[in-house]
Amino acid sequence: MLGKAQGLFPNSEAKGRSSEKALNETPNSELRHDTFDAMATPFLAGLAVAATALAGRYGIQAWHAFKTRPPKPRMRKFYEGGFQQTMTKREAALILGIRENAPADKVKEAHRKVMVANHPDAGGSHYLASKINEAKDVMLGKTKGSGSAF
Repeated sequence: MLGKAQGLFPNSEAKGRSSEKALNETPNSELRHDTFDAMATPFLAGLAVAATALAGRYGIQAWHAFKTRPPKPRMRKFYEGGFQQTMTKREAALILGIRENAPADKVKEAHRKVMVANHPDAGGSHYLASKINEAKDVMLGKTKGSGSAF
């Protein structure tokens, strides 16, 4: 400043004026663009934070709803329909609730469980008991056809 007042630096006034002139001649679009960027960045950051908070809230509510729902019972679907004229290995496996290629010990275990539930002495049907026994025989390969008394 001292140089300007005393005139020691003659070009200093010209430089100062030219920079002021350059600032004044800047197009308005550039100023608006810079101002928009300065205002838009915090707005977009706030919008992102709000969206993340809402998504988190929704996720927590969905998780609580999932955890508090009653457990769905896992019921096995049993064989529906009548028996075939001659029992096949597939039908025998369905009656006992095992796979067709189950080993003999699995067949005997499944037969025991099904017979305990359907034994005639415990109120079960004689017909069903004979079909369960026939299914065990077919699975173990003891008979090839309808050995049922009914």
